[in-house]
Amino acid sequence: MTRTAIVTGGATGIGKATAARLRADGLDVVITGRRAELLAETARELGATPVAFDATDPAAITAALPALPPRVDVLVNNAGGNTDIGAPAPGDLVALRQSWLRNLEANLLGAVLVTTALLDRLAEQSRVITLGSIAARGGAAGYGAAKAAVETWNRELARTIGARGGTANVVSPGLTEPTEFFGGGLPEDRRAMLIEQTANGRAGTVDDIAAAIRFLASPEAGHITGQALPVNGGAA
Repeated sequence: MTRTAIVTGGATGIGKATAARLRADGLDVVITGRRAELLAETARELGATPVAFDATDPAAITAALPALPPRVDVLVNNAGGNTDIGAPAPGDLVALRQSWLRNLEANLLGAVLVTTALLDRLAEQSRVITLGSIAARGGAAGYGAAKAAVETWNRELARTIGARGGTANVVSPGLTEPTEFFGGGLPEDRRAMLIEQTANGRAGTVDDIAAAIRFLASPEAGHITGQALPVNGGAA
């Protein structure tokens, strides 16, 4: 039986690279995201199936369920990002609260909601991989806190699906290129500083992250669960 994968945020960057890897391994891949036109374009390129919805919207997830596979072998919770990037600095407590809530919604609740909606569809020996971040250990305010919470939730999820042989892991990138993460672009001095923190002297690539996800999604990774795997070139 052909294995089936769902990759949220699959139209660009890490999500697209991951979907391409899984397709190359022979999986039937569904990619999801909010931008229907871009999603459809990527799906045509990869030979994947597009299903457009917002992973943070419970009603949208519920409405999309009939279009999603009845059996899911691999779920990659890739959708998310630092919602503070490009936004004005919070000027008061109300704005600060909203800033933190946006990051929690985009990075934690989206993964929790999609995974919970699909729990009954996860196959025996299923694989759930959620994107974390180096920021979970290094700060970045609400974004880092949300990614740290992803790691805590993942440990609970590993126990929930472990009885059926399922695994749940987090892949935590450092600086990764090319993606839309930094919006209009990362200042060169900031990029140089982040690269200097690595042990191998380079930025990560979307293929680096996709390769790690591909392994954790494989049948061979059945005894790795509840873990957070840094893929950051040895950056502190």
